[in-house]
Amino acid sequence: MKTFTGIPVSDGVAIGKAFVYVEDTSPEIPRYSISEGDVPSEWNRLQTAVARAADEVNALLEQARRQMGKQADIFQAHLFMLEDVDFLDEIRDKLKQNLLNIECIVQDISRELCRKLKQSPDAAFRERAADIADVSRRVIDCLLCVEREASFPADLDEDTILVARDLMPSDTLLIDKSKVKGIALEEGGKTSHTAILANAFGIPAVLGLSNLSRGLRNGEPLILNGSSGVVIVNPDVETLEQQEREKEKARKRAEGFAGIRELPAETIDGHRVALLANIGLPEEAENLHRYGAEGVGLYRTEFLFMTPGNTADEETQYEAYGSVLKAMGKMPVTIRTMDAGGDKIVQSKNAGDGFAQAQTAGEKNPLLGLRAIRFSLANPELFKVQLRALLRAGIHGNLKIMFPLICCVEEVEQARALLDEARAECKKNKQPFAENIEIGVMIEVPSAAVTADIIAEKSDFFSVGTNDLIQYGLAVDRGNDKVHYLSDSHQPAVLRLLKRTIDAAHENGIKTSVCGELAGDVSATAILVGLGLDEFSMNAASIPRVKEIIRGTTLESCKALAAKALRGRSVAEVRACVNAWTAENFPQKGGA
Repeated sequence: MKTFTGIPVSDGVAIGKAFVYVEDTSPEIPRYSISEGDVPSEWNRLQTAVARAADEVNALLEQARRQMGKQADIFQAHLFMLEDVDFLDEIRDKLKQNLLNIECIVQDISRELCRKLKQSPDAAFRERAADIADVSRRVIDCLLCVEREASFPADLDEDTILVARDLMPSDTLLIDKSKVKGIALEEGGKTSHTAILANAFGIPAVLGLSNLSRGLRNGEPLILNGSSGVVIVNPDVETLEQQEREKEKARKRAEGFAGIRELPAETIDGHRVALLANIGLPEEAENLHRYGAEGVGLYRTEFLFMTPGNTADEETQYEAYGSVLKAMGKMPVTIRTMDAGGDKIVQSKNAGDGFAQAQTAGEKNPLLGLRAIRFSLANPELFKVQLRALLRAGIHGNLKIMFPLICCVEEVEQARALLDEARAECKKNKQPFAENIEIGVMIEVPSAAVTADIIAEKSDFFSVGTNDLIQYGLAVDRGNDKVHYLSDSHQPAVLRLLKRTIDAAHENGIKTSVCGELAGDVSATAILVGLGLDEFSMNAASIPRVKEIIRGTTLESCKALAAKALRGRSVAEVRACVNAWTAENFPQKGGA
């Protein structure tokens, strides 16, 4: 028996036989030189292949829409790539420069872009490489006139767990959902398109399982826990029985969560908070209702700018934001302006026609450099494109706009001034736009928490990004394994910064939410309620568990726990308080 631990991306327990999927690769691509006179014919070959590939993707898009609705827009991004003039211009330039056959040019450009994305410390960027590989593979197949075989055999067992290094989005769509009960991949993460599709299909999935397929044979029994991220190969009888019980518990838990889905997140003594969801792609909005989300507390717009082939011009942004607002109806949708720079490589539409990398190359410490609101303020025309798109999309729902990484009130004032300019431009262009939109800021650095009383005077709400607040507040690079042990949300300094921020907000009559990972951590739920937090925004799948905690306690009990935690002198003391509180109030759950 072997146990592998990966990233849980789609809840549920699956028990079945392994089917190890070996990706059907294209034939070896011939590589040969061409003359300058051959360039026009090679270019014509590419245009024919791109047209054929677009027809294939359109067919996938229609199939996906029939199966899962809005999540099918994943394949719209593939069409954007095929239609992207700048991407095609780059291919033509390389063709003229290198004088190689067009298949090699497409392959070389694709590999280089995938390499750059996979080197990013940001998981979301790494995961976009799968889309590039999917589209380039399709174009190369069309160039070589290759008819790709069906990805999966038709005679899969009814209880199959699909194991692979990775899955292209188009491969995931072709899975026989009646037979595949779980997905286990060696690559990918929470924001990959495979994860989104697995959630849409309701298939338990675990990703990031290094070396799982090595030595694994078809038909070997597997247990996959999409809630804990554990995959067990050849489980013994005792483990199998234990996981069968866990599967039944998960089923009953899901039934219980369904029973409270429409109920408010309200304590026994009547104190109510709001539970919202974080999303990074428009198609995620369709799934939020099933978890009982009361809106979107954080929509990360930079994913629009890093999707291959997506120019993220004003109309593209307007459509994306509008689709989320329409999907959520009257529920609030808080959209964060682009968090560019730092460790993020994004593409942006310039004032001219060209496509440029909007990144802060050459900075010695980019996480302390030109990123987030600083980048937007340094590129006002680019920023106003996004602001106009947001204002226009606001007519479709209950929009809130949020500025990231604010460190002082001057930045809020400058951002608001540009928003006023964007309003004036919408009026000049006779474009309908939303009036009276709430404008908030993210509290992510100590200076903002310390001066929250000043920043609150220019803000309609606060949202605390605890991931960055911990990083900057504790001077810990969260991507550095050597100091990762210090990056703990239960540090007394973090709790005190949170308390100061919440109090300053309330003194100025505005609300505070937390949209970092801490919001979905049930070991912190009661403390956050006791600190006075108004709203939680988290991964949608975490909402039922957080709601269960809130509905099972009282505000007074949470306040008492928060007071003890604030007096804690160390992480150990704070966690001991939480464990004792949990054992007393939720004995069936054990310690935190």
